[in-house]
Amino acid sequence: MTSVGTGLVLGAALSVQFGSAVAALLFPRAGAAGVVALRLVIAAIALLIVCRPRLRGHRRGDWLAVAGFGVAMGGMNGLFYQAIDRIPLGPAVTLEVLGPLTLAVVTARRRSSWLWAALALAGVVLLGYQGFDRLNLAGAGFALGAGVMWAGYIVFSARTGQRFPKADGLALALAVAAVITLPFGIADAGAALLDPATVGLGAVVALMSSMLPYTMELLALRRLPTSTFAVLMSLGPAVAVLAGFVVLGQRLSPLELVAVALVIVASAGAVSTPSRAPVADAVPAGTR
Repeated sequence: MTSVGTGLVLGAALSVQFGSAVAALLFPRAGAAGVVALRLVIAAIALLIVCRPRLRGHRRGDWLAVAGFGVAMGGMNGLFYQAIDRIPLGPAVTLEVLGPLTLAVVTARRRSSWLWAALALAGVVLLGYQGFDRLNLAGAGFALGAGVMWAGYIVFSARTGQRFPKADGLALALAVAAVITLPFGIADAGAALLDPATVGLGAVVALMSSMLPYTMELLALRRLPTSTFAVLMSLGPAVAVLAGFVVLGQRLSPLELVAVALVIVASAGAVSTPSRAPVADAVPAGTR
């Protein structure tokens, strides 16, 4: 179960990074807020059609979990895209991933989990170190806000996965996120959101950056403790750097190689550390 969950997290990370490359092509066309709204709206429509989630028979706590999941998802994406519109991608991802790492420490049931979280934190700080001199307060603030939302995304994704079958909860949460972000997207991009080329690229981004990774992460959270999953999220910056090296020919500095190694070792250690509680018990029971 753990190996399957780890594979799902890695697959989600790869999908997100390549989806981000396509999303970059859309920034000049639709703006950051427009791209976020477009991908979430398309992803929500597609999953609602595929899943056809049942709307009746759910309790108040179920709907609160879906609402929290959708708000966290919309906020995470919206704030992060605003961040990378102002600061380099590496430092933005580094600051954002502090949210999941903090969650890993808070929800850890073993002291060794704190060690892996600290090791991963050291890795992501080293990974973004070279670009921190170009930060501005607004961009850094957006990235940190995205990290808070990312931590909320993990918590509410786990709760939603426990309460709804298959990907039904994800489809409903995507609809919530789409409704929240659409007004900002319209204000930012206007009629550009209806351009056929923009919509086509938006569909690719929605598939690679929303539907596939969110589904894989939802399934992974049914197999992994929250603390382990949160540490594995720190693989995101390492995957981004490695993808840049393999696909774009961007060379890694010795410091970046050390950073990637630290993150990989921390993630492997988190996976190998047995948990004292399943995912459902590791998540704070606020809406149960």
